[in-house]
Amino acid sequence: MAGIDFFVDTNVLIYTLEGHPKALNIAQYSFSIGISVISEIELLGKKNISQHEINAIRNLLNDFEIIALSDDIKDIAISFKQKYSVNVADAIIAATAKKFNLPLVTADRDLDKIDGVDIVILDLK
Repeated sequence: MAGIDFFVDTNVLIYTLEGHPKALNIAQYSFSIGISVISEIELLGKKNISQHEINAIRNLLNDFEIIALSDDIKDIAISFKQKYSVNVADAIIAATAKKFNLPLVTADRDLDKIDGVDIVILDLK
């Protein structure tokens, strides 16, 4: 996708919302960052979410380009799900990074097993 420098996983966004210094550094770069619509759903779909949390999430999401699910992404995600036994959200997020040939920044070491995606693991523990 034109103009996006890299793609971030939902867990990086969660750590950012929690104020983790390394995650905040990612969010403050002057790069153009993409996220999957799945991350938006994961963040805002939290049970019993408060209006304060919704506002903070929407504020954060304004800084990113949200990429919708397409047929191409869906097909890649199905392939990843079959081959790597990852959950649906991770398959879609990794597939989106692959579709647009973007590095995927994540704290999820399990995603490193996916071939064809440049996975950048952040140690955020």
